[in-house]
Amino acid sequence: MAPTDYNASGRDGWSVEAVGLGRVFGSKKRPNVVALSDVSLHVGAGEVHGLLGPNGAGKTTLVKILSTILLPTSGSARVMGYDVVTDTAAVRVLIGIVLGGERGLYNRLTARQNLSYWAALYRVAPADARTRIARLLERFGLADRADDRVQTYSRGMRQRLHLARGMIHDPSVLFLDEPSTGMDPVAAREFRSIVRELAAEGRTIFLTTHDMAEAEALCDRVTLIDHGRVLATESPTVLSRRLSLYDRIECVGAEAEVLKELCSVSGVDLVTVTAEGARIDVGADAAVGDVMRRLVAAGVTSLRVTRPGLEEVYLRLVGERGFEV
Repeated sequence: MAPTDYNASGRDGWSVEAVGLGRVFGSKKRPNVVALSDVSLHVGAGEVHGLLGPNGAGKTTLVKILSTILLPTSGSARVMGYDVVTDTAAVRVLIGIVLGGERGLYNRLTARQNLSYWAALYRVAPADARTRIARLLERFGLADRADDRVQTYSRGMRQRLHLARGMIHDPSVLFLDEPSTGMDPVAAREFRSIVRELAAEGRTIFLTTHDMAEAEALCDRVTLIDHGRVLATESPTVLSRRLSLYDRIECVGAEAEVLKELCSVSGVDLVTVTAEGARIDVGADAAVGDVMRRLVAAGVTSLRVTRPGLEEVYLRLVGERGFEV
């Protein structure tokens, strides 16, 4: 196998590109379920690009299309200049993919046997395969357990083996779909270190996650996606600023009239009644103190300040606002 030029790119300089990509699923019970709608994004050569979104946002569907596992319903996508629909074979040689879950590994085989099997599928020469397998097992911390059956591995070990499998043919573009799922904090930190090493080699890495901290630690740019639509593509610094615009005050025992009055307070964006009490979301630091003082004056004693969850901030970005009492 010829050496890979990891910094190579396709037409117009992009390693990964999607234009107007859509995917609709259908069944008798649930026809026309839109998983992706008019998704466009571009990933440069050697870039670590994050796809950030809550569960069900469309992240895995997009990765499956870009990696030729799933056909799009509309639009087009290219990897290293090759169309994912018409140039499937050319794309598959250039990419590695690590999907979440248990698929892709054979439990009754050892780690070494699993990697040997995948090396053969990618037509890696036997001598090269032996060298790569030894190097990958060492790199991913599996050398001591290389000849144990995978069924004896922990979830974190399985995920590391998934990563090694995705690297067996030395790909230029690596798709990682929630790759740190199931890893303990130490293993997750080691994984991030490995991703940085792969990026330093010039590989393009497309990473899906719902963990903002992981995106900030690894990505050059992040695409925010929800309900199958792209909301924004920014650097992690800019996106982090957008995701931390709001503080939340949670309280118990506030009367409905007090909550309605808070809607008119400058800086208050949303007041929501919950089963436990109420949430007041504010977008200005000064408003936090004002709201707290008003609640205490009204006799409310159970208060705490938190941050909204990531999924809720996404809803704000697409404009879902309201007052619920």
